[in-house]
Amino acid sequence: MAVRLTGLSVSVYTRIARLMLAERGIEYEFVEIDPFAGTDATLLDLNPLHTVPVLNHDGFILHETSAILRYLETAFDGVPMVPNGAKPLARMAQVISIVDSHGYWPMVRQVFAQRIFAPLHGEPVSEEMIAEGLRRVVPVLQALERIAGEGFVLNGGSVTLADLHLGPMVGYFQQAPEGQEMLARHKALSRWWGWFRERPAFQAVDRPVGPGGLASPPKRL
Repeated sequence: MAVRLTGLSVSVYTRIARLMLAERGIEYEFVEIDPFAGTDATLLDLNPLHTVPVLNHDGFILHETSAILRYLETAFDGVPMVPNGAKPLARMAQVISIVDSHGYWPMVRQVFAQRIFAPLHGEPVSEEMIAEGLRRVVPVLQALERIAGEGFVLNGGSVTLADLHLGPMVGYFQQAPEGQEMLARHKALSRWWGWFRERPAFQAVDRPVGPGGLASPPKRL
């Protein structure tokens, strides 16, 4: 069965999908497309919303990261990544919602993009945007710390879709010195991160942005 993933290597959501493919051990073709570089006819044909990632499994085309993960979870054999039980299942959904609705923008688009990404293009760094991102991420980390400490998910033992959604965002956020410092104040979340970043799937997908990493990173994430 042929599997193709269309996406942008540095995109957080593309990395989430690639993590799932790696965790499942699924062989696939990766097609690099930058949706921010202008309208791409190939991408538009796959997804009218012109966003990545997009999965093509033997002609079945699927976009939206959460949908892709749930599909791969059921379409391919492997260790279950959706937990049993009402409480663990609810916590998994809660983490994904927190990350998508409240975590992505401050962690990635404000703190990481300004402190790490902008200098790669010789663009000015907005300290105001970084400060706003750090302020907005405080309750996000507090909420995730409670969940990690509780142990239903983000427990550093069994991987779920919650880990896959959170991992790439924390991976970017902690590259900024401020992000690393903030993360270190949250002991349960830090323990989780120490475990997750060593997983072979994350090591296979994670590629540093900057010198020694992506040679020519795009201007957007």
